[in-house]
Amino acid sequence: ATVSEPAQKCCMENIQPFLSSVLEELMGPVSSGFTDVRSLFDKEVNDIIQDFQKTSDMTKLKENVDQLMNLPFNSVKMEPCYLKVNLLQELLQDLKSRFKVYHIDFVIQRTQNFMQELMENAVYTFEQLFSPSHQADSAKVATTIEKVKLRVLK
Repeated sequence: ATVSEPAQKCCMENIQPFLSSVLEELMGPVSSGFTDVRSLFDKEVNDIIQDFQKTSDMTKLKENVDQLMNLPFNSVKMEPCYLKVNLLQELLQDLKSRFKVYHIDFVIQRTQNFMQELMENAVYTFEQLFSPSHQADSAKVATTIEKVKLRVLK
């Protein structure tokens, strides 16, 4: 009871006024990273569509979808997405001194883990909704892939 009132007053005066601006500043790199994850998924599926339209090869399509499933674990392709979040390192340095925010690396790592998890969920959902082995009419495959991609991105 004796600590509650001074703590609330301290929060209301020294923290509350800055929360929205801090959140807005931090969300820039986070949103950018997640947007890049979405764009990467979109690009990879578009590449699968284009490749299939050129070759109409169902075996190659299956290989490409299998490669897509490994996308969340492809550090070379995911790295640009992760780098966007590294900007938090600089932004959080200022917060570290003002608000005593520690474990900046943990915040960045967890955000990158969430990005990888999002990609895992996207490719898993894509695989569940589209199975090349169930596609009887190869003329409709590209259209089906596009529809599944849009559904996943939604």
